[in-house]
Amino acid sequence: MSHTVITSTTTAGRTSGDGALNLGYTRTIPGLLKLGQMLALLVAFLCVRCARGWPSWAVFQYFEVVALWFLMAFLVFFLMHLFRLQAKMPCINWPLTEFFHYSVGTILILIASIVGAVKSGGVSALVAGSVFGFIATFLMAVSLWTSYSVTCGSHQTGAAV
Repeated sequence: MSHTVITSTTTAGRTSGDGALNLGYTRTIPGLLKLGQMLALLVAFLCVRCARGWPSWAVFQYFEVVALWFLMAFLVFFLMHLFRLQAKMPCINWPLTEFFHYSVGTILILIASIVGAVKSGGVSALVAGSVFGFIATFLMAVSLWTSYSVTCGSHQTGAAV
């Protein structure tokens, strides 16, 4: 009569793949792009907010609203990836959500930066805010491109051809 003994051991340490915090995401290209976007939008918002003598009040209010909205949205997406929360909400198609958000954000930040640059009236802080808006637009376009390749790229199917 033979019998099998199964033993298991546990360790107190955790591997980098376990846990609630995904610090490895900050070293990936999408993570670095999100950090760059947030930094560029924060600087753009602060440049416009701290500028004195806006030549066109409505233009720079729009710039502030758009920059702050997308800064907060990118912060939410970044935290979602950092804390792996998208796995806890599988009912939402996260790649498609980010793709949609990047497409709308790229267009709105580009419009705000162009109009802000035209209406800056030579105020250096407003020009700097517009330049950082253009930098954020470029980073968002790169994210849109990488998100497009994930969302709309060729997908493998299990069907035989």
